[in-house]
Amino acid sequence: MYVGVDLGTSAVKTVLVDDAQRVIASESRPLASASPQSGYSEQDPAQWIDATFATLDALKASHGKELAAVVGIGLSGQMHGATLLDASSRPLRPCILWNDGRSAAECRILEQRWPALRATTGNKAMAGFTAPKLLWIATHEPDIFAATKLVLLPKAYLRLVLSGEAIEDVSDASGSLWLDAARRDWSDAALAATGLSRDHMPRLVEGCAPATTLRSELARRWGMARPPIIAGGAGDNPAGAVGIGAIEPGTAFVSLGTSGALLAPTNRIAANPDRVVHTFCHAVPGMWIQAGAILSAASCLAWAARLFGVTEAELLAPLGARPLAPSPVSFLPYLAGERTPHDDPAIRGMLDGLSHGTDRGAIVQAVLEGVAFALADCRDALADAGIPIAEADVIGGGSRSSFWLAVLANVLNIPSHRFAGGETGAAFGAARLGRLAVTGEAIAAVCTRPRRVETFEPDAGLVDAYAERLPAWRELYRPRH
Repeated sequence: MYVGVDLGTSAVKTVLVDDAQRVIASESRPLASASPQSGYSEQDPAQWIDATFATLDALKASHGKELAAVVGIGLSGQMHGATLLDASSRPLRPCILWNDGRSAAECRILEQRWPALRATTGNKAMAGFTAPKLLWIATHEPDIFAATKLVLLPKAYLRLVLSGEAIEDVSDASGSLWLDAARRDWSDAALAATGLSRDHMPRLVEGCAPATTLRSELARRWGMARPPIIAGGAGDNPAGAVGIGAIEPGTAFVSLGTSGALLAPTNRIAANPDRVVHTFCHAVPGMWIQAGAILSAASCLAWAARLFGVTEAELLAPLGARPLAPSPVSFLPYLAGERTPHDDPAIRGMLDGLSHGTDRGAIVQAVLEGVAFALADCRDALADAGIPIAEADVIGGGSRSSFWLAVLANVLNIPSHRFAGGETGAAFGAARLGRLAVTGEAIAAVCTRPRRVETFEPDAGLVDAYAERLPAWRELYRPRH
């Protein structure tokens, strides 16, 4: 038996997976974020621990016998967060999250200090990444910076609590701007540019490698026969790739979680930082992931649900299964700024084309279409890097909506596929990494592709209609700086 824990932005999801790769139980607990100022986004790391422990306590209560047989644990986590610890490994302040935009000025400083940044990391310095956050801390909270002895990404902090060891995997570390992506190791020059050294960093491992073991007292708490091995794990999107078997070139997938991304595994680095294509090490050795990323995806639908005072399901139900035509309203999904292709943390969202006749359905459809149009920007940026996308699997909470997947297929003009259980892809991928760390099996034998339960084919008429709308939608973007 294996456990996968996905430390997301809005929730912790934990799955219990058997030797036949069946998810036999799952638990989820919500997380809350704080925004002390406009453009800021933070979380208390204590929430992550409480939520994770609650999911495992619940699994013990409902599936104690199966949990006792767990031999491997994999962790997946939201990327880029800056968790700053003191000499006693206690958090010094709330974690600054991936969707925090405060360090835009520090990005410019970082690229000036270290001209080799893009060539070494495969990425452009952006406010969402970890390194600029540390420059911001050094300037605005110098006492905190001086007291910082260890900088961890969110799931590495969770692993520290679970095991007592500071360890990170190379996929998650890729989102820090401190990793040499080709060498899959920390860059001393990158660390020096932010006033840090390797002493401030966790030990690095590959995602499918054994990293450490669960504390014996926690193993006893959850009734486990012996302390399970904890794998290196992965950032949320690389873990999602492992969960759907996207471990070879030629595959691509869309993640419709709180944020969104269009991702393609590669056996070489195909960087395009000028178009804000992200380069991450994959969670399996010798592979990378090239990604176009948007900061708001399913969170846009959650915003609309709050606006109208109903559930997301109630918003979607009247739309039916397929769009008949594009909405007369246009929506820019930049509620927290944007990454690909704009790298603009200051931009905000927009509804355009409202009239007296606009109803709720037109606005909700526009929200879904706006996210799809943003993913079309990601598609084009990847194509510029030499990575054309012919079809895509869709994972994340947004994959539950047939209407949204139909919109996506028509906007991107590619078949879009849905899996059973696709919304738990990252946690399931983490469980697979936990298994590989224990068994040492061939990666391809474990990371198989799950059965597709539905395919959404492009409709020629709608493809043309959306293609006509896309240039006008792009014209709505106006930088605020």
